[in-house]
Amino acid sequence: MIRTATDAPPAADHGRTLTHLKQLEAESIHIIREVAAEFSKPVMMYSVGKDSAVMLHLALKAFAPAKPPFPLMHVDTTWKFGEMIKFRDDLMKELGLDLIVYTNQEGVKAGVNPFSVGSKKHTDIMKTQALLQGLNKHKFDAMFGGARRDEEKSRAKERVFSFRDENHQWDPKNQRPELWNLYNSQVDKGQSIRVFPLSNWTELDVWQYIHLENIPIPGLYLAAERPVVERDGVLIKVDDDRMPLREGEVPMMKSVRFRTLGCYPLTGAVESTATTLPEVIQEMILATRSEREGRVIDQDEEGSMEQKKKEGYF
Repeated sequence: MIRTATDAPPAADHGRTLTHLKQLEAESIHIIREVAAEFSKPVMMYSVGKDSAVMLHLALKAFAPAKPPFPLMHVDTTWKFGEMIKFRDDLMKELGLDLIVYTNQEGVKAGVNPFSVGSKKHTDIMKTQALLQGLNKHKFDAMFGGARRDEEKSRAKERVFSFRDENHQWDPKNQRPELWNLYNSQVDKGQSIRVFPLSNWTELDVWQYIHLENIPIPGLYLAAERPVVERDGVLIKVDDDRMPLREGEVPMMKSVRFRTLGCYPLTGAVESTATTLPEVIQEMILATRSEREGRVIDQDEEGSMEQKKKEGYF
């Protein structure tokens, strides 16, 4: 049977059993509450993307009617889509949440950008180093991230509570055992834990939950006519006048959307006509390629994501 986006999720059995999405929701809320109870200074990383939107929604549910007992932090490379930044600021104002925005000012002063230094160096300086600077400055001991195991093979190796040493280093060969819903929260001074409440979710789960819960997301996830250039096999949206065009390049209007969001020069769009969430879900049901195929930083070299994670990348 071919499923369609209009299929309603299976109804609860008079409260005795949980649907698949409700099971995932309950597990994630348990993880978020466990971290809030066990760690002295947690923080939730907020990238403005769809996974962050779900994670934030779960945190709001976990402590309602109170606000989450930890701040949010966004590492701003200054090269995010303009629409993302406006969405972020409007949402934080609406929710009245405490958001820390951290930018590597040394990188800004040095003029680091994806065009002049390339994706690998830009990501290291403006994302990884900025993240580590922000975490060290505020001395957080647990950091929530929205990564899922189905995104990319190195992320599939991570535990829900993923240990980091004093230098924020991750050793994929030396991870703590994790049985059922028992999590090891013990860290020494300077050590920390990256926590992934959405580890067991898939991209399709995320979209179905966003639709079910009516969670706000940036409009970039829905198809619209946008100015793009095809560069190295990737459709790049010309988001502002800082993007230098190569000889012969002329932006063309195409109906595109984004499956993942990041720095706009490093994030490929996909051609699509999905202008509603049910249409996006229908695309996901039929999709055969990874959502991260358009992320230029994943294509730097073989195993680049795992190496970035060892160096401190989320």
